[in-house]
Amino acid sequence: MTLYAAAPARRTRQIFGDLFFLAWIGAWTWAGLRAQEAVLELAAPGRATADAAGGIAGQLRDVEGRIADVPLVGGDLTGPFGGMAEQADGLAAAGTSMVETVETLALAVGLAVLLIPVLLVAVIYLPLRIRFARRAGAARRTARQLAAGDTAGDVALFALRALANQPVRKLAQVADDPVAAWRAGDEDVVHRLANLELRDLGVRR
Repeated sequence: MTLYAAAPARRTRQIFGDLFFLAWIGAWTWAGLRAQEAVLELAAPGRATADAAGGIAGQLRDVEGRIADVPLVGGDLTGPFGGMAEQADGLAAAGTSMVETVETLALAVGLAVLLIPVLLVAVIYLPLRIRFARRAGAARRTARQLAAGDTAGDVALFALRALANQPVRKLAQVADDPVAAWRAGDEDVVHRLANLELRDLGVRR
């Protein structure tokens, strides 16, 4: 697979484009992690509540167990402590639920911060790079056929592509009237045009 053009200027633009895209992903990954951490800070009260309520429930049950050992009246005195322990358990469960909700929200926010800007660029940039790689790969295969001595028809085809795709200033460097030269079958001009297109596709003949 050919990822970069043989032409230095275009190859440089492609390399910088790829580096920018990678930096873009890295920057928004960092931003997504920071956003996730910021949202997770909202879970601190719920976590503190769950820890405190759980600790209180444990202490109340410990007291309940000690009172239950008191002869005669122990069983009657344990009721209030058991009730308060259950209420503390409920408060701890609410705190834990709050923490889980915030963690889910933090993950969603982090992914949104990362994926939205990355996908906006990816849907534009990646198809262009994939298209170039496919075209350059096909051009490389054709160039190998040309090197093996296949007919000049493929050379003329690439020359025609050059007339359609290349900037006028580049075509003017090949011939004063490249279209007329192509129509006339000027072999030198046709080969130079084909080489221009192949080079732009990342292939050297």
